[in-house]
Amino acid sequence: MLVTAPNSKSDEPYRQSCADVLSAAAADPSIGLDQAEAKRRLTEYGPNELDAPPPRPEWLKLLAQFTDILVLLLLAAATISAAVWWREGKTEVPYEALAIFAIVVLNGLLGYVQEARAERAAAALRQLSAMRSDVVRDGAQTSIASADLVPGDIILVAEGDTIPADARLIQSAALQTMEAALTGESLPVSKGIDAISGRAEIGDQRNMLFSGTTAIYGHGRAVVTATGMRTVMGRISGMLEKAPDEATPLQKELGRVGKVLAITVVLIAAAVIGTILLLSEVRGLSRTVDVMLLGVALAVAAVPEGLPAVVTAVLSLGMQRMARNSAVIRRLSAVETLGSATVIASDKTGTLTKNEMTVRRIITASGCANLSGTGYAPNGQVEFREAGRSNGLLQLEIVRALTAAERANNALLSERAEGWVVHGDPTEVALIVAARKAGLLTEALNARFGRVGEVPFSSERKLMSTIHSDAERPERLVLVTKGAPDVLLDHCTHELVGSDALPLTDARRVEIMASNEALAEEALRTLGVAFRSLPAKLPEASQFEEAIERELVFIGLIGMIDPPRLEAREAVGRAQVAGIRCLMITGDHPKTASVIARELGISVDDQVVTGAQIQAMTDDELDDAVREVAVYARVNPEHKLRIVLALQRTGETVAMTGDGVNDAPALKAADIGIAMGITGTNVSKEAADMVLADDNFATIVAAVEEGRAIFANIRKFLRYLLSSNIGEVMTMFFGIILAGTIGLSGAGIGGLALPLLATQLLWINFVTDGAPALAIGVDPADDDVMSRPPRLRDEGVLTGRMWAGVVFVGAVMATGTLLVLDGALPGGLIEGSGTIAYGQTMAFTTLVMFQLFNVFNARSDELSALRRPFRNRSLCFAVALSLVMHAAVIYTPFLQKAFSTVFLSISDWLLCIAVASSVLWLREIEKAVMRRLAPGGADVGPRDLDPDQVETS
Repeated sequence: MLVTAPNSKSDEPYRQSCADVLSAAAADPSIGLDQAEAKRRLTEYGPNELDAPPPRPEWLKLLAQFTDILVLLLLAAATISAAVWWREGKTEVPYEALAIFAIVVLNGLLGYVQEARAERAAAALRQLSAMRSDVVRDGAQTSIASADLVPGDIILVAEGDTIPADARLIQSAALQTMEAALTGESLPVSKGIDAISGRAEIGDQRNMLFSGTTAIYGHGRAVVTATGMRTVMGRISGMLEKAPDEATPLQKELGRVGKVLAITVVLIAAAVIGTILLLSEVRGLSRTVDVMLLGVALAVAAVPEGLPAVVTAVLSLGMQRMARNSAVIRRLSAVETLGSATVIASDKTGTLTKNEMTVRRIITASGCANLSGTGYAPNGQVEFREAGRSNGLLQLEIVRALTAAERANNALLSERAEGWVVHGDPTEVALIVAARKAGLLTEALNARFGRVGEVPFSSERKLMSTIHSDAERPERLVLVTKGAPDVLLDHCTHELVGSDALPLTDARRVEIMASNEALAEEALRTLGVAFRSLPAKLPEASQFEEAIERELVFIGLIGMIDPPRLEAREAVGRAQVAGIRCLMITGDHPKTASVIARELGISVDDQVVTGAQIQAMTDDELDDAVREVAVYARVNPEHKLRIVLALQRTGETVAMTGDGVNDAPALKAADIGIAMGITGTNVSKEAADMVLADDNFATIVAAVEEGRAIFANIRKFLRYLLSSNIGEVMTMFFGIILAGTIGLSGAGIGGLALPLLATQLLWINFVTDGAPALAIGVDPADDDVMSRPPRLRDEGVLTGRMWAGVVFVGAVMATGTLLVLDGALPGGLIEGSGTIAYGQTMAFTTLVMFQLFNVFNARSDELSALRRPFRNRSLCFAVALSLVMHAAVIYTPFLQKAFSTVFLSISDWLLCIAVASSVLWLREIEKAVMRRLAPGGADVGPRDLDPDQVETS
């Protein structure tokens, strides 16, 4: 039976030996579970997830669309209207009330569909950013969704991983975890594999890993003993409150805008109702209800109650597009901030470079050797530069250097049918490949040098050591160390020359560092390797400490190349055109960093600031440095954090990349924290706002472009929606105020006719604010989106210029609509001869056409609407659909009665279209004037800068 729910104290995994736990779990530590057994256990135990609250029933979601106070008022008014019709015993069908009910239902269905679409998009994004775990399945190491873990799975845990389930350790290399979430203990807990006798509380179960805790040092292997609600975290999950979904700054701002608009429109609606009651002779309950119905309909039509749902849908769909392009956004707010980014501070290895390391050169005391071949296939050989030395001291030193590099290593290289498969850090993989080129096979090295302990790498120490037994000399252990040459030399007292360890003189130290500088100037990343002998009797492996890394014998330098990504240089150029500074922050040698930075166009000089220099700087000095310097080398995570804070103090909006545990503070402090999806730890991913699935710098720039496009689309949507609604409000308000002037007096409710009826207002809201508004929310990015400067952080989504444009368009709509209405009726400023129904139908059609023209206007505050107008096919289809639906209202008999419309001739349509087009050409004139007045004069217009053709320094 699996050890998942112990029946007695002796059954508890922490009290059992590793062998007993593995036996109870029916698990083999080297093979793991096979896929069939894992699938069976997943069915038996369920997914490795905490219980979620039951989903809200669909009928409740649909019902929620009708709980808005204005919608309820509209339904109440329509119900009263129908009741009055019934009471007065009229024989004609109450088309108006039925039409209102139908529009409300259709609007509710549209809102339900929009909300469902946003929920599906959000669920898809959660799935993309779900945690994954490294496991052994069918004898191979692989990565699976943590939700698919089952009891008996063999999991591999490394520094920076979040523990995905409760598990019993079976191997540990100085593994330490943080368990504050469970125990409140703020200090790291060292983990071992020995069984514990007697009862132990959670905090004392040193051989157990617990779901939700974090590995902060070392690595290990464990067998899963409990998943989901059976874990310790699962048992106490009832005491944990689910954090509420935090609204983004954009959503908060739109919420405030919506409230202001709602209050304003309600006041205007009340004024309209009051004006009608004061200026007309309303008699009877039916007429009074009609007036109230009109006021409520005006408020419903004018208030953008669907704004939050549409904005969430636009954000979520945009995030899905970004995820398909390898940028997984974990927080909605990051989409908004991306458009404001002024600095991208990126790691070098794997982000700006390919992260396909290849060892090129090895330098030892007796000379130098080159290695041929590229990639991870071990095809190539060692080529000695000094003729005649290949069988001498140099060959011995090269073999020992590569042996040390292969042993101080946690990567895996194996050959399968599909080719060579690698797992682990690319630098370590490259060292294994180099060793194979020299004839050193992992299997043979394992047979002689078995690992007994490890002092893991950390970004602060820049060293890694492993301790091995020696089958040929059992009286000793061998410590091998690799790391940054300048750091490693400080731990060395001797140097290997042939098979002898000679004292390491100051002169040789200078020569070694000069060789290191020479390799770095060739853009080679450098590592040093060293060793020492130890007595055979040492404390258990889990107790090895950094103090053991002393009195080392230096073996040599290894130079490897990680070529820049071809697409990275282009991406850097595009970012610079977009007004974004690119910085390189790396732990590599300053010379290597400088060469790569120049090649990518990040810097034009050799100015580099090192971590040691940052350490010595005051905050003011660092603030001055970050204004000028683009390359930072030999930095620690704490230096990254200081760089981020300094950039922010100088007014920059910072996107920062990171992958390690200790990068988390910098990622959290950055305006946009970006974690590596391939090499990044779970801790860094959880701290980040965005995860790069391909670890590629070009993906960051593409995400910035997409973020700018998404924000621009939200502005387009708001520009269209608000200007259209304001146009409706102005038409109704001024139509009633100026009724006598435009020939509306003498007919309609109590002697006063209305510009539009309640049903017509609601129909405009449904037809024009529906499909066209959604289509403009997914408009393709403007060609010049990456040739504009970054958006200011404190710039709201609705700028002063946008509001001016919204009011201007609304005024044009109202003016044109009322003039058409005036020309259709007898009297007024323009003499006409039509009936009130004809006049209202003309005004109705003109306002619809105004809004359909306006949707093309709303695509930009600067660029011409005539520039590539059919680029958004969804928008063209939505406009066509709206026209067909409006034509149905004009020409279908039962809809004519429902909306009080009459037949329009071709000449009527042409007049409506001609007047409505004024919003397009008047806005075009205004845009042209603004472009000419902008800095640069007439040359500043629709910018068609092609980043591929822009030279970058």
